[in-house]
Amino acid sequence: MTDVAEEQIILVDADDRPTGVAGKTEVHRRGLPHRAISVLVRNPRGEILIQRRNPAKYHSGGLWANTCCSHPRPGESTLDAALRRLPEEMGFACALAPIFKTHYRATLSNGFIEDELVHAFGGTFDGVVAPAPDEVSEYAWVPFETLFADQKAHPERYAVWFRHYLNQHRDDIAAWLASAA
Repeated sequence: MTDVAEEQIILVDADDRPTGVAGKTEVHRRGLPHRAISVLVRNPRGEILIQRRNPAKYHSGGLWANTCCSHPRPGESTLDAALRRLPEEMGFACALAPIFKTHYRATLSNGFIEDELVHAFGGTFDGVVAPAPDEVSEYAWVPFETLFADQKAHPERYAVWFRHYLNQHRDDIAAWLASAA
């Protein structure tokens, strides 16, 4: 039986077709393939906004990650989920557009398993960032090449999905950053 109070995650097949829903905890304990969203935000100087996850998060606490990430709700588009989650997590809103779609599977330090088909969106913002303290412990604007080099030198500082994006979608991110110039 599903705990209806827990956030429901959209399960998907390899082609991102929905196959059902399940509670977030069960999805991550069993490593079920599911849909996710990630947001990358740049400023006009081409720096990327990264966040350090609150250490109390149920997984990957204290690690640096992209601007925000989450899961769409059943019946919610990936873009609508990204537009909903960005202000909830980081305290601001901006227009978003798709950058890339990716899949990764990884076992996390607490034994949870991520098996996510991720829709990554990008936006531009240059204003006040006011993250939710239960989500984010700190944030920084970082030049892309500095970020890329640091995650290569110190991968243990970064969430597994963010390392995947930086290493597998470097060209997509670089092209997105260049499109702002």
